[in-house]
Amino acid sequence: MNERDEVPRNEAADPGEAADAAFQDNPRDDTGAESTEPGASAEAANEEAPMETRDEEIERLRRAAAEADKRVLIAQADLENFRKRLRRDSEEQIKYAALPLISDLLDVRDNLVRALDAAQQSGESGGLKDGVAMVAKQLDDTLNRYAIREIPAEGELFDPNYHEAISQMPSDHPAGTVAHVAKTGFQMHDRVIRPSQVIVSTGPAEK
Repeated sequence: MNERDEVPRNEAADPGEAADAAFQDNPRDDTGAESTEPGASAEAANEEAPMETRDEEIERLRRAAAEADKRVLIAQADLENFRKRLRRDSEEQIKYAALPLISDLLDVRDNLVRALDAAQQSGESGGLKDGVAMVAKQLDDTLNRYAIREIPAEGELFDPNYHEAISQMPSDHPAGTVAHVAKTGFQMHDRVIRPSQVIVSTGPAEK
């Protein structure tokens, strides 16, 4: 062989090196199949997942719409309840706006009644007594026009919602009923302005 026909060693096609190079270019797993990228298995799983049918999609959308309608109805009901509560509170404030003034007027009425009682006990008569009685009646009429009325007490069964017991004593009234009213109570509409101060009967005295 001539010198020029020899193949240099660095250009020789070594079988082992050729196999390594081929494996690097096209790596395979133990089964001989070509390996895939990390995301390839997930994509394959998604492709194999069953597709949602048209009926299933319609049913899912129907349920979502029903849930949305339910939430809207609940929100509307909450809003309506809030409006009713706000309107009721506003009406209550207007209805009882004069309550502080009425409470003060009741004290004036108490003084007029005391003056009349004193005049009657002293046997006094005349224009002054009649004038005071007229003013007291005019005040009562005015209070009635604003739905302010006395709380029934004497002879009534004691009710802590309307009566305030200040004492107990034997009387001809049955036990547990009001024997005497020390201070008249009043209510405005359905609200108690002040309870009646009463003495509660313990029943007839033992002999």
